[in-house]
Amino acid sequence: MLYSSVMVTIASKGAEEARNQLPSLLEAAERGETTVITKHGKPVAALVPIAQLNTANKQMSLLPLKGSGRGLWGPDSTKTIREMRDEWER
Repeated sequence: MLYSSVMVTIASKGAEEARNQLPSLLEAAERGETTVITKHGKPVAALVPIAQLNTANKQMSLLPLKGSGRGLWGPDSTKTIREMRDEWER
């Protein structure tokens, strides 16, 4: 999955059209544009700029999520978890 804060319009081409337009699609990829290639109307592949591919393969840091679960289990998480656990023993 690619994460971005910018909305991007992604071009879509049929397989035959993509084959015929490959040089121009490669130039578009060099400019940073992504193209989805479809077969019978269903997406089967994507031609993406290499920088985007390298970024997509890296695991994103979990540090921005630190503390995001605070309060998830209520004010006393230990009590809530014990109550939930005890439900299964009934």
